[in-house]
Amino acid sequence: MKVTALETWHCARNLSLFPENRSGANMSWDVVVIKLHTDADIAGEACALAARSGIITENYLHENIAPLVLGQDVTERERIWHELWTLDRHLTFFPNYLPGPVDVALWDIAAKAADLPLFRYLGAYRNSLPVYASGLFHGETEEYIKEALHYKNLGIQGYKVHSPGPWRKDIQVHEALRHAVGDDFLLFADPVGDYTLSEAIKVGRSLEEMNYEWFEEPFRDFELTKYQQLCASLDIAIAATETTRGAHWGVAQAIAQQAADIVRADVSWKTGITGTLKIAHMAEANGLNCEIHTTTMGLMDIANLHVSCAIKNCDYFEYFVPEHAFMFPLLNKLPIDDKGIIHVPEQPGLGVELDWDEIKKLCVSHRISEFG
Repeated sequence: MKVTALETWHCARNLSLFPENRSGANMSWDVVVIKLHTDADIAGEACALAARSGIITENYLHENIAPLVLGQDVTERERIWHELWTLDRHLTFFPNYLPGPVDVALWDIAAKAADLPLFRYLGAYRNSLPVYASGLFHGETEEYIKEALHYKNLGIQGYKVHSPGPWRKDIQVHEALRHAVGDDFLLFADPVGDYTLSEAIKVGRSLEEMNYEWFEEPFRDFELTKYQQLCASLDIAIAATETTRGAHWGVAQAIAQQAADIVRADVSWKTGITGTLKIAHMAEANGLNCEIHTTTMGLMDIANLHVSCAIKNCDYFEYFVPEHAFMFPLLNKLPIDDKGIIHVPEQPGLGVELDWDEIKKLCVSHRISEFG
């Protein structure tokens, strides 16, 4: 079964995750929807982040990735994955969120051809996971409390706070949240920070006292010495590697230096299902969890869910909120029940439908690259 065409829809959503930006830079958060066609009349779907410039994402897909993927056998995903990495090294330098979506589309095709849901095609470990809501940055403590209580009342089992900084303010937010939601609700801390080491230790010790689940990304992911020292100083689990480049090769450096207690991966930023599985299995071999993080796109988060249900060492599903901003291009909501459990689709492939009316409504550019 060969890939015959790559089709894309660049969808402009006029959405920004960072409305406070004053630099004048383009902060748009668009999406490029992808469909890979085959000579077996089976298509695979995915989507790519198009932050700042959808034109860049679209051009990379058609001018760099399509020539390598078109005409290739869908069953040779591992070889295609490595060839894309070679192309990246030879002065292409893909953005972090490419070429993962193309890998997802290839796996979607393969699972559909086998008439299996993707997680069963990968090798199922479970069919559901508990959910925690993951909010955006807010200016006031009360906004965090309101958001956490809203999702707690919906049955969601936890909340991750992206605190606003500086570090003393972050501690105040963490304390106010724990007081508001009670002791029986999961809380996670992710400042997406640039703390000094001493600041991070102080914040981490306060999080330990408040029984937070983990402390995530207090430094840039490449600051491995700081992470190593932080892990050695605290009992709370330190989660890192969310933006580490280099798939499993990059994450391996953090594990080898004991610079993370939990590693992070996803099918968008860690080069697809192939790359995410490599990271998860490597983490398992080193006694670590690989907690899958959101892609900010509903379809790719469904791919995340399939991977999470095909591995043992992942305890939670990250649910980015407010959800209406991050469901695109799905037709329906994520399959979360009133107990805060998300259930993986049992239909073949990714097992979900896309909202083609909304895709066509938001589309500002439609392109097809064909083989031959």
